[in-house]
Amino acid sequence: MTEINTLPVTRTDYISASLVIASGVVAALQVGKAAIAIPALRSDFHLNLEQAGWVMSIFALLAVIGGIPVGAAITRFGDRNLIVAGLVAIAAGSATGASTDTFHVLLAARVLEGTGLLFVVIAGSAILNRVAAREDRDLIFAFWSCYMPAGIALAILLGLAVDGWRLFWFANAAVACLFAILLQFLVPGEAPDRARLSPGTLMNNAGRTITSAGPLLLALMFAMYGLQFFALFSFLPVLLVERIGVPHTAAGVMTALAVAANIAGNIGAGIALRRGMPRWLLLAAASAVMTVTGIAVFLLPLPAGLLFGLCVVFSGVGGCLPSAMMGAAPRAVPEPQLGAMSVGLVMQGSNLGQMIGPVVVGSLVDAGGWQAAAMPVAIAGVVAIGNALFLRNVFRRFQL
Repeated sequence: MTEINTLPVTRTDYISASLVIASGVVAALQVGKAAIAIPALRSDFHLNLEQAGWVMSIFALLAVIGGIPVGAAITRFGDRNLIVAGLVAIAAGSATGASTDTFHVLLAARVLEGTGLLFVVIAGSAILNRVAAREDRDLIFAFWSCYMPAGIALAILLGLAVDGWRLFWFANAAVACLFAILLQFLVPGEAPDRARLSPGTLMNNAGRTITSAGPLLLALMFAMYGLQFFALFSFLPVLLVERIGVPHTAAGVMTALAVAANIAGNIGAGIALRRGMPRWLLLAAASAVMTVTGIAVFLLPLPAGLLFGLCVVFSGVGGCLPSAMMGAAPRAVPEPQLGAMSVGLVMQGSNLGQMIGPVVVGSLVDAGGWQAAAMPVAIAGVVAIGNALFLRNVFRRFQL
């Protein structure tokens, strides 16, 4: 087993960084596998769109309230131990979901998977902040922020190739177990800091985190991004099939390609930031493009080719947002020890949007058709653009 590493790094540990990023993709597979399985789940469990939305969004339930506690747990148990525990939770949840014929058990399994994803993302961010040299962090976090679109796109493509959603979910469980083993033995651990374990210290750190402008504004902005992104891509295969008549397999491939465009935005943002583009301007511009294209997708009666093109732009330009936010989250804090809790709070915001988006859209579409889904996208966009303007001074203060 790799020895514990406690010294600051002057060179990036690319092996550890690659394994952490790959583990994030494995965790994000659990999001995409539900999106492509929704038609089969609706048939097997007799679900309407709102209930199907809960299969997507309840995944994020514990993450909405658990981000800061998980950030605190990293102090006690170490980031590598937490990421391994997260992968084990994902494996257990995926296997349980694949085994059940009961809707409520399926939802409970999704909560377990969502808890695992939260562990992986927060602990993974802490590991990357630890193993990456300062000059490489923006680029490393740009690749790290690709975990969600890469995992969703890969899950959709693999889900189309595998015969039956249950088999695919069991395969996800096996892959999560494999990566848990790889990280345990190949990624250097962090010595737990037991000096900060008193309840008073933890409460004080949590209070300072949630009252700091950086983490709070980033969490709100990530919530708006998550709402917009998952409002569209949770139901894009269904929208393409029901509204335009695209065959199911083609709809899945189109959705995967559109989601994959998000990766280009993530990496492009890392390059732009490294070359000196203001982070707040990147956030504001990307939010504006996402809002306009998202409204058009839901509101306008577009042909399949144009609608698909707008989805690609929505996803590709929107990819600039998580990259810019994830890179700032552990650094926009008054003291370094608040970094993990800051990431936790930001992930709470992300998962709040992820939880609200599919349920709101599913309910509105059931009640008023696809055009009704444009309203939450527009509201979230206005909030996000305003939030980016407020973040300008925060980023200047922390030289981000």
